[in-house]
Amino acid sequence: MIQPAGIYIHVPFCAQKCPYCDFYSGRYTKTDAERFTEAVCRNLTQLPEQLKADTVYFGGGTPSLLPAESLARMLSAVRARCVLAADAEITLEANPLTVTEQNLAAWLEAGINRLSLGVQSFQPDVLRMLGRRHTPQQAQNAVLRAAAAGFRNLSIDLMCGLDIQTAACWQADLAEAAALPVTHISSYLLKIEPQTPFGQQPPALADSDDTADRWLQMHDFLTAQGFRHYEISNYAKPGYESRHNCKYWQLVPYYGIGPAAHSCYDGKRYAVPRDLAAFCNAETQPAECTEPNACTESERIMLGLRLAEGIAFADVPASRDLLLHRAKPLIPQYLIYENDRLRMTPEGWLVSNAVLVRLLDGLNPE
Repeated sequence: MIQPAGIYIHVPFCAQKCPYCDFYSGRYTKTDAERFTEAVCRNLTQLPEQLKADTVYFGGGTPSLLPAESLARMLSAVRARCVLAADAEITLEANPLTVTEQNLAAWLEAGINRLSLGVQSFQPDVLRMLGRRHTPQQAQNAVLRAAAAGFRNLSIDLMCGLDIQTAACWQADLAEAAALPVTHISSYLLKIEPQTPFGQQPPALADSDDTADRWLQMHDFLTAQGFRHYEISNYAKPGYESRHNCKYWQLVPYYGIGPAAHSCYDGKRYAVPRDLAAFCNAETQPAECTEPNACTESERIMLGLRLAEGIAFADVPASRDLLLHRAKPLIPQYLIYENDRLRMTPEGWLVSNAVLVRLLDGLNPE
């Protein structure tokens, strides 16, 4: 059975660039936003006719800066070209400062049914260090306002890894998140990207032992609160896993539109250059094939082990014997083998890079 595809739309606008962010974005202007919307709609007509899709994801950048009319127009273009499932998951990444009652009503009317809010922390000093402009109260209010408006699928991002994030500080963030009406929490370790302000002047980071402790603290607390740790960096209440992001890890086809957007279909990966002007000026976005031979068994193993369900050996038959041989010394501390499936333990996820190197070194089945 062929699974429906996902559609990703990269919105390259921000009110202010965060010092840690390496995603492609620039300053929002009304003119650029209008040209961008036109170009997205134009490119949506280039998707395979009658493409079956069940997720649409507006990422960025800060997609919630766009007028609701622009979002609605792009979704109308999706529906005109694709067979969009009646229960499609339609996600909008949003800055807490853009979550107004007027916007919420307009987003719901456009068909958006999932919000992903860039909270990062509920601690004032952590927010200041991360260059975030909202306050803890504004973040809390954004979640409560969205729930009151009718959003039932609410996700927030949290960031960990700063030296000032003690166990008590991190516990306060986790407790605040769990007390809010959210159904999904993504938590990322702060990674210093070279071409960002933090790359030039990094903040004080936690050491590896403290970072590991915070990660396990999060796992224990959130799972006790009813969240399922379904992917290395993601937790969800049952039934609220990010259907769109799971496509990336399960190698289900997805089509990306917009400058810096990525796609994976027909066994190949594509990327659009990080250039808003080039994207807007071209009749069809200048996507480049970056991996002509993607979706190999090695990649299926690497991505599948990010998920709590792990991988079924039936899906990687050419790798089965060698993979199981290499996995045995790592069982049961880092890996679990049962029902002819292999999956990581929380301790395995914590050192996932080392585990994957051990499993995949020299393993290149097509």
